[in-house]
Amino acid sequence: MASIPSFDETVLHAICNVLADTAEGLTGGEIGQLLQESNIEDPLPGFTKRERLFEALNQKQKQDRCANNVVAFIHKSMNPVRYIQKPHVFENRRFELNKALAFAGLVLGENGKLREITTAQTLSEAQERAGKLYKQLLARNTHSDILVFCRAELLQDNYFHAVFEATKSIADKIREKSGLSNDGARLVDDAFGGELPLLAFSPLQTETERSEHTGFMNLLKGIFGTFRNTLAHTPKIKWNINEQDAIDMLTFASYLHRKLDSCVRTRK
Repeated sequence: MASIPSFDETVLHAICNVLADTAEGLTGGEIGQLLQESNIEDPLPGFTKRERLFEALNQKQKQDRCANNVVAFIHKSMNPVRYIQKPHVFENRRFELNKALAFAGLVLGENGKLREITTAQTLSEAQERAGKLYKQLLARNTHSDILVFCRAELLQDNYFHAVFEATKSIADKIREKSGLSNDGARLVDDAFGGELPLLAFSPLQTETERSEHTGFMNLLKGIFGTFRNTLAHTPKIKWNINEQDAIDMLTFASYLHRKLDSCVRTRK
């Protein structure tokens, strides 16, 4: 195997901060096991996770005069098989790692392997490498449920499936709030239709409130008819969607999520 240049210590610190994050990172036990599997000495087992991991990886690359074993550790820790039960953790961790790795001219793919890219020079470039669409939606303060449901697709700038997952997330929220189990326009009618709907966007005391309620019902039906049904039955290659379309659609879905958050159940 060709020698991989050692990581700059600042970049290595950033990598270790992600992998050993207090809340979202590897556990102490996982770090110890992965170091052992990677044939890397664990010189500071009693220290904090971040200090322990940095010291182990930094000493190894100095000893080897290359980063081959450090890369092997990253590959082991980000092996997708480890995340079968928690894919969102893999995507979150990959997203954060890629912001640091961009400064080393590397990116971690969906397969958990590193590949070379043009080295980032600024934070903006690093953010863009990690996920351009995701970054733009964060700047728009997009509803958190959109970001959670579409995280994997957004990180890949996968416009087609990001919109598809967003519409599915809206149906999921309606089912959660209503207790119903159906889908699409039928779900909207059962949850929001009738003289005394199961869920309401307003007190429904005035004609204006009832008109507003009906309007939001139609918006919900519209998003299912326009995006969910179309995407479910149209091959990706035949459904042309560009970045601006995706941003507009996801922003609209975000708006509907906020309205659903405020709707109330009127009866059991």
